[in-house]
Amino acid sequence: MKMMKKMMMIAGILLIIAPMALVAQGQKESDGVELTFMINFQPTEAVTAALEDAVELFEEENPMISIDLIAGSADYEALMKSKMAANDLPDMWSTHGWSVMRYSEYLMPLEDQPWADDLHPAIEPVITDKEGHIYVLPLDVDVAGVAYNKDVMERAGVDVRTIKTWSDLYVAMEKIKAIGVTPVHIGGKDFWTVGNFFDWAAPSVYVTDERNYSGDDLKAGTFDTDKWELLAELFRDLYDRGYLNVDSLTSTYADSARALANGEAALEFYGNYVLAEAWTYNPDANLGFFPVPAYYAGDEPTLISGERSTVGIWKDTEYPQEAKLFLEFLATPSVMASIATANAIPAGLTTAVSDTGRLQDDYATWGSSEAFPYFDREFLPSGMWDTMCSTGSGILSGDMSTSEAAEKMLDDFSRLYQF
Repeated sequence: MKMMKKMMMIAGILLIIAPMALVAQGQKESDGVELTFMINFQPTEAVTAALEDAVELFEEENPMISIDLIAGSADYEALMKSKMAANDLPDMWSTHGWSVMRYSEYLMPLEDQPWADDLHPAIEPVITDKEGHIYVLPLDVDVAGVAYNKDVMERAGVDVRTIKTWSDLYVAMEKIKAIGVTPVHIGGKDFWTVGNFFDWAAPSVYVTDERNYSGDDLKAGTFDTDKWELLAELFRDLYDRGYLNVDSLTSTYADSARALANGEAALEFYGNYVLAEAWTYNPDANLGFFPVPAYYAGDEPTLISGERSTVGIWKDTEYPQEAKLFLEFLATPSVMASIATANAIPAGLTTAVSDTGRLQDDYATWGSSEAFPYFDREFLPSGMWDTMCSTGSGILSGDMSTSEAAEKMLDDFSRLYQF
């Protein structure tokens, strides 16, 4: 009888212990953390591959943390806006130039992180708000000018050191056209490539020349449509003169990179990342960059600067420590250097040195040129990027006159400035 009672007691204990063991096992299996990381880069871009490699290395070193890297699409900006409106954001995301003006209220301040004292001096003011907060780890520094194929320019008899103004550039483009090469390639099917032209050209009309400076007016809410019409006419003139590729509305950014690599196009108004992308199509291509020409006589050519590859952390993430750990990993000199090298631009921290390879001479030649931020990020209210792209496309298609484009810019500027 005693034996039977003892067996029943043991059985009862086992019935209690078994479910507890299963729960414990389930808890152990679920201890792993998955972080979502959204980027605005296309799956085919070289920097995306570099980020994928970094994620894989991190997961090997941190087996209890996995990262779902989600490559961007042409609708990345609209997607992020909808996620902000719903307050349903990924744990981490790339801010594509808007870490302060657009995303800062959703991001975790990071100036207390161990890498924050090592910011590259060219990127520090771009990602720092008025209170001294920074919200992203910059993996590189986007310092760029006009991308070009050096062999094409040599064949056309063009020395880029002589290109000081847009008038000089017109002379060069005519020579390029004369040898049967497309002077400028636009991948207009990818919406952003059209807006990028205006981001490159607008500073020379609005802010680089002290005698024609309108930066303070723009920040105060005044938009000069006459100046924008100058830009719109410049863009339209490139098309009318046959300086743009005939399929400028249906080709893609990848087509632009390929055309530059193969010598089918001479010039492109993208960051130096397009050079890194072009070399994936033709490793032997002889490519480089030079400053954006001045619009007004007496002004100097300038460079464009801003965010390229950045990572911020959602302030409401469930896993802040794991996300910070990932950023620390990305800040490791070797990891950061590999990502910046993929874009062929300098690293975002002074502790890392990227391989700018064949661009080293160009950085040495033009590095002292004055640099201005991406125009829309610094001088236009949030939301104007879409208008820049759509009005530019409207000009190319003939659906919009240059004056209509300028008026649309004014209307949207006035509406969006209120928010």
